[in-house]
Amino acid sequence: MNTQPTPKEQDFPLSPVPMDQRKSVWSMGLVLLGFTFFTATMWTGGSIGVAFDFPTMIMVLVVGNLLLGTYAAILGYIAAQSGLNTALMSRFTFGEVGSKLSDLILGFTQIGWYAWGTATMAILVVKLTGLPESLTIPFMVMFGFGFCITAFIGYRGLELLSRFAVPAMIILVAVSMSIATSDAGGLSGLMGITPTSSMTISAAITLVFGTFVSGGTQATNWTRFAKSGKTAVIATLLAFFLGNGLMTLIGAFGALVYQQADIVDIMVTQGLATLGILMLFLNLWTTQDNTVYNFAVAGCNLVRTKRRKTVTIVGAAIGTVLAVMGMYQWLIPFLVLLGTFIPPIGGVIMASYFVYYKRQYPSLEKTVLPAFNIPGLAAYSIGSIAAFTSPWIAPIVGVLVSAVVYSLFIIIGRILTERRAQNIGPA
Repeated sequence: MNTQPTPKEQDFPLSPVPMDQRKSVWSMGLVLLGFTFFTATMWTGGSIGVAFDFPTMIMVLVVGNLLLGTYAAILGYIAAQSGLNTALMSRFTFGEVGSKLSDLILGFTQIGWYAWGTATMAILVVKLTGLPESLTIPFMVMFGFGFCITAFIGYRGLELLSRFAVPAMIILVAVSMSIATSDAGGLSGLMGITPTSSMTISAAITLVFGTFVSGGTQATNWTRFAKSGKTAVIATLLAFFLGNGLMTLIGAFGALVYQQADIVDIMVTQGLATLGILMLFLNLWTTQDNTVYNFAVAGCNLVRTKRRKTVTIVGAAIGTVLAVMGMYQWLIPFLVLLGTFIPPIGGVIMASYFVYYKRQYPSLEKTVLPAFNIPGLAAYSIGSIAAFTSPWIAPIVGVLVSAVVYSLFIIIGRILTERRAQNIGPA
């Protein structure tokens, strides 16, 4: 089957991104920052902010976001070197048919986030404006299809929105944090605040890492456009260490000073209600369009179609239905699901690229891949089980175990192949 994109296809859902379509670190950094500027991440920081003193809180946020940034940056490097996204890499890792498993998992989690963001926007607009609650569902439908406009356009649409939204959000956040620091009595006041709840450091790091690990696994949808591996690594660390770190820090600040993690409610308390609504809208839109774009890319690989725009609309429709059905209430179990079953996919892909293919994927079109790559699927399953049962940092356990297990499968397979060759060689 011919998977070469037509001239109108600028996002290459089923083929490597050619070098003449690659983007700068500035372009990539803006898009990824827009993706990681997400309201749910602030709430994660809020639950950490009330559980630790200020120095410990900062340490947890730095470690958690550095681990997340490193994980995403490694996958970003592979994407830039190969021009492939996670869905296409999965064909080499799990097989032609087996890769559909990762498509389903990644697509479902992204459309789940899309549903949650759509419901959140509609519910909070009604709450903050005092409009009748009967308008909540119509707002969900409006935002559900409205947020996907820039994703429908493609990478160019995501970049144009991020050029405006990211600087605006940074300014709004800076103003809010400045007021919060003043209300707390400066740095000395922050240092003197005592925790009001408890959480282990391991659990806190898991929360930071797990909240956006699904996004980190699929950031390859944009880092494949990077001009080089270095560009991808810099842009990814900028977004997932600094950007995601800033969001968790804002939530932690709010919980620490106002006992409230929601940036919108914080801005209302600070007398910035209008800016709070604008912040919420920009914050969610720059993530929503990225999540439905991720769904479209995974969906294209799942059904082997180049109709990315059509799949984008389908994803928006599914997300809107889930929002109406009550996705707003399912956030915590959803985060547990993400932190357990997404990271092992990245772990197996890393081992496949660095150990099996030795940093050079063959041509996707010219290579005959098995329907199911049993070692890859087995390594993913073992990594998922290890993450699910681990009392330690579950997402990191999933990545490491799946990567190590698949590497061992590869090494053992090579040893057995060499021995067979020696046994059937000339006497």
